[in-house]
Amino acid sequence: MARRRLGFWQRFAVGLVKPVMTVWTRRTWRGQEHLHGDGGVIVVANHISHADPLVSAHFIYDSGRWPQYLGKASVFRVPVVGWILHRCRQIPVERGSTDAVRSLDALVAALDEGGAVVIYPEGTTTRQPELWPMKAKTGAARLALATGAPVVPVVMWGPERIFDPRTTRVSLRPRIPVTVAAGEPIDLSRWADAQPTRATLEEMTDTIMLRLRDMLAEVRGGTPPPLWERPARPSVGREQLDDAA
Repeated sequence: MARRRLGFWQRFAVGLVKPVMTVWTRRTWRGQEHLHGDGGVIVVANHISHADPLVSAHFIYDSGRWPQYLGKASVFRVPVVGWILHRCRQIPVERGSTDAVRSLDALVAALDEGGAVVIYPEGTTTRQPELWPMKAKTGAARLALATGAPVVPVVMWGPERIFDPRTTRVSLRPRIPVTVAAGEPIDLSRWADAQPTRATLEEMTDTIMLRLRDMLAEVRGGTPPPLWERPARPSVGREQLDDAA
């Protein structure tokens, strides 16, 4: 990454976070070549811990990209914090409202500018008891269909040792082993000219999540179960971004 392309607040974030992560983790990086280049890319990742963004940001930055995460729009309205997030080119997402259309527009604009947009398709840390991927929301598929941007899968194993969502235990010991692996872009070409119907988006989403599940099995070992399906919830009319963040 050409350092001259980073603004002051981006450099500040790197100076604050990277030294901490360098001491806190013992890293195994794989497949960083799949993130090389300057064009827009959608990074889809499994979500096992609240430490995931720190670990994946370190990995993506070391790959030569500036990671752009989706965050609740309400956080961007917090004085000072929201201003810094904007300066660091993070992306606010409106949830459960008609403003989700504007959030999708912001994501499209980021990809048009060559950004690396990071999406956790599950929308939250997995509820699967052994931290395997679960059925996901359709925001990443919708964005891929709207832009044609490559979708690069990234899986992580180890951040749950930093913060385990099942026990809420935090470990501050240094050099916690973490593995992050990126794969070749997911082949979604069969849907290239499809309309964004619910059936199409769900098929694309399952393809994405099965790829993440199988890659995670290669990293952590073991036989992965079927995608865990969360209990059904009443529909609340989320039709645009479908809570991609």
